[in-house]
Order: sequence, then C-alpha cells, then structure tokens
Amino acid sequence: MKNWRANLILLVIFGLGVCIVGRLVFLQVLNDGFYKALAQGQQNVAAFSKGQRGAIFIQDRKGELYVLATNQKIPYAFASPAKIENPEDAARQVAAALALEENEILPKLQKKESLFEFLKKRISEEEVSRVEALRIPGIHIGQEEVRTYPQQQLAAHVAGFTNQDGQGQYGIEEYYNDALEGKEGLSGNSFNPASYILASLDRGTQDGSDVVLTLDYNVQQMAESLLEKHKEQVHFVTGTVIVLDPKTGKIFALANTPTYNPNDYFNQENIGVFQNAAVEKIFEPGSVMKSLTMAAALDANKVTPQTTYTDSGQLTLNGYTIYNYDFKTYGLQTMSEVLAHSINTGAAFAERQLGHKNFLRYLDKFKLFEPTDVDLAGEVYSKNTVVKNGRDINFATAAFGQGIEMTPMQLVRAYSALANNGVMVEPFLAEHRAEKTKEIRVISEKAASDVTIMLTNSVDKNEVGKISGYYIAGKTGTAQIPWSVLGINKPGYADNETVQSFIGYFPSLDPRFLILVRLDRPQTKAAGASAIPVFRELAEYLIAYYQIPPDYELPL
Repeated sequence: MKNWRANLILLVIFGLGVCIVGRLVFLQVLNDGFYKALAQGQQNVAAFSKGQRGAIFIQDRKGELYVLATNQKIPYAFASPAKIENPEDAARQVAAALALEENEILPKLQKKESLFEFLKKRISEEEVSRVEALRIPGIHIGQEEVRTYPQQQLAAHVAGFTNQDGQGQYGIEEYYNDALEGKEGLSGNSFNPASYILASLDRGTQDGSDVVLTLDYNVQQMAESLLEKHKEQVHFVTGTVIVLDPKTGKIFALANTPTYNPNDYFNQENIGVFQNAAVEKIFEPGSVMKSLTMAAALDANKVTPQTTYTDSGQLTLNGYTIYNYDFKTYGLQTMSEVLAHSINTGAAFAERQLGHKNFLRYLDKFKLFEPTDVDLAGEVYSKNTVVKNGRDINFATAAFGQGIEMTPMQLVRAYSALANNGVMVEPFLAEHRAEKTKEIRVISEKAASDVTIMLTNSVDKNEVGKISGYYIAGKTGTAQIPWSVLGINKPGYADNETVQSFIGYFPSLDPRFLILVRLDRPQTKAAGASAIPVFRELAEYLIAYYQIPPDYELPL
C-alpha cells in the first residue's frame, strides 16, 4: 500500500504513451494520404493570377481579320550574379552576344548577393541563340508576356496602348479596358483538400474579350498613306481623315498624322502625339459650317435655295466688320450661290432669317454642344459659351464657322444628318455597337435633300472634289486660327495660319461614304489646293475598292 501512488503515476504515464503512439499510428500510417495531401495543399496554396488580355482586330471588306493588338511571349536575358564565377569574362561574352556595352553589363554581374538582374528586354531569336551558346552558369533566357501591335503605326491612334501595369491608355485599349483585360482569380497546380476549400470561393481566372473594329484595313492604310504623301507636298503640321458610313455611323477609317508606333510608345518624347485629334482636339471649322447653317434655315422654312439677298462684300455688327474671303463682293445671290461661292455675309444672312434662338436650337439638335460618345478614350467637346451668350457679331461669325468650336468627330456626326435624309447617326468603332446606335431626326428629309443638291451643284460648278461619273456633295472650309491656339496671348486671329478642310459624301443621291479631311496650317492659300486632293484620291480609291457603279454615263 505504501507504493500505490507511485504505481498510479506509472500507470498514467504508460497510458499516455499508448495514446500518443496510437495517435501517431493513426496520423502517419492509417491516414497518411489525407495529411500528405493537406500538407501539399498548404505548400501549394492557389495564387492570384489574371487571364489573358483580349485581342483587337480590324478587317477588310471581305471580312478577313487582321490583328491590331495581341499578347506575345517575348524573350529577355537576365543574370543570377550569385552563380557567376568570373563576372569580367562573362560580361565580355554577354556584351558581344547582346550587342551591348561591356561596362553596362559588368556592374550588374558583380552584385554577388543578387539572384536576378535584367540584362536586356525584348531580344531577338538570334540573340537568344547566341546567349544560349555561351553556356555560362548564371546567364539565362526568360520569357515575358507583352502587349504587341503587329500593324505597328497603322491605326495607332485608334488602338492606343497598354502601360507597364497592363492598363489601357488612349483609344480602344483604354475605352474597352474593362472588357479587354482578363479577370483575376485563384489558380493552383492540383486538386487536394486545401484547394477544394479555396475552389469553393469560385474565383477562377478568365480571359478578356476580343474586340473587332469596323475599320477597313485597306481604307485605313490608304487614308494614312495619303496624309503622309500630301504632308510632303503642302507641308501641313497635323492632319486628320475620317471615313464614315452616314447611314449607320460605322467608321471605316480614322487616320492622324503625325503618328507613332505603340510597340515603343515609351521612347516617344512628345506625349502629345498620343492624342487622337479626331476626338481630343477642338477647332473652329470655318466654311464647312455654312452647310449646317443653311440646312437649319431651310428646315425652319426661313429661306429656300432660291431666296436672294444682295452681298455688299461686308457686314458690320457691334462695331466689328465681317468680310468675305479674299474681300470679294458678289452682289445679288441666291442661297445656292452662297454655298457655291462660300459667301460669309450670305451665311450670316441665313442665320439672321433663322433668328438667334432658333439658330442655337438647331446647333443643339446637331449636338454641337455635347460629345459624340464614340468608343474612343479622352473625347472632349466645347460648350461654346461665347456663342450661347453672344451678341449679333458672335452669331454671324458662328454661322460661317468662326468663333464656334467642335471636334472633327462632332462635325462628321452633324453632316451625317445631311447625307442621311435628315437623320443623324452615332459614330462607332466596335462592331458590337452596331445594334445599339441611335438615330435622331435633326432636319426634314426635304431640307436634307435641298442642301445635298446645293452642295452637289457647288462641287460640279467649282469642280472641286469632282469625280467624273459620280455626283459628290461637299463643302470646303478655310478657317483662321486664334492666336491663343498658337500659344500667343492676344485676342483675334493669325493672318496667315489656317485650318483647311473638305467634307463630302457620295454618291450624292444614295451616299455610301462620308469623308472629312482636316489639315492644320498647310502652306497653301485655301482648301482647294490642300484638303480636296486628299479627298479626291481617297474617294476614287473607295469607288474602285467597293465597286460603286457610276451615277451617269460619261460621253464618248
């Protein structure tokens, strides 16, 4: 009885030992598979990753797709300095293989504590072969997925680019960034108890959506090449071309110069070149505005094509005097002749017949006070407060396109109403928006028809933009540029600096295409020698490319 306490303690210790051994057998023998899987699951916890970014495509008239933006695995060279035994010798060999300076590489290879140092990004397959042939321990080839633009400069202002974080910048890349970018989720290497738990969160990766654009590859290429060709001839500073289907709003081409290559946007010193002038820059349109003023006056039954007035060559309002281009005087003129001769005082006359309030109401109907909502990032617009709150002189100048501001895309949208029987369409670039565009009646079918006939007669009479066998409706514009736009802080306009443009649609009676050509500060006196040649060549190309039959037979 004296040792019962000691025996009890020994019995308890023995019992605990049996329990521990039994538990170990249960864990390590009977259920080793389960716990091994659980351990692997904990060691290979699913990581967050993102699906691939969607591609951007353009097409041709037959529907064949061309890749505008996609993802590509690009090789790069890197070093693990801790594994390099002779940095000096390695630097000499690697520099020769990668066409780099030896003193550029050596400092990186001498960082003995570093496990990773970039040597050169985006290397060629030839460079890969040369590096691999060196067989230097610590010198490696890796791959990174980058956004690439196979067409290089083609449609660069439409495409935009992605930054180092993979986020869209400018153009389609930015506007459709949410749709294009892949969705982030959890990814793992195997299914095990741990990953079953994580999988229950239902957060898998997802690739981004592709975007197919309305741009026609061949028309876009032609528009860009014509801008470059004529830039060499008339030496304009910047230029924009838009080609639109006036019945649907579908954009076939949108070209700007100067341009850039999205593949190396990071080497571009002037970031202003990234802006798409079609939607990100406003301008005073000049005489192309007269067609819209006349359409409004016709629609309101304030004038007819035959209404006459007497032009004295000038008009004084609020102490300011308006003159016609080249200070010409035309005498008795009809409204048709106002457009044909592009008479400033005639446009002011039509605005006065319409009345200021009505004029503003039609500007609002043409949506010149609001953006187009075209699917491009960064669109701007002017509220035109000077016109809205202006005096007689402000309304008069706005009637012929000075003192009123808009983007080229706003102008094209407004003109679609003239070409489309009075119904304005919304411009768009992504094919999936075709069914979502709105049509808005701005003027009557008769007013649109009258303006179209007047513009067609103007082209035929002046033979500007005329193409044999086809009826073309069009209008020139030569607008003075404000000093403020040129960076000079003083009121008024520069004497010899102009924006020259031509906007036209054809065939006049059943338009297939509407083209705007806008050139900034060309070294020509008027649009007839600058913008019209670009329009004519592009229109002739479209006629041949789309096989548009002639409107009338040519005499033998």
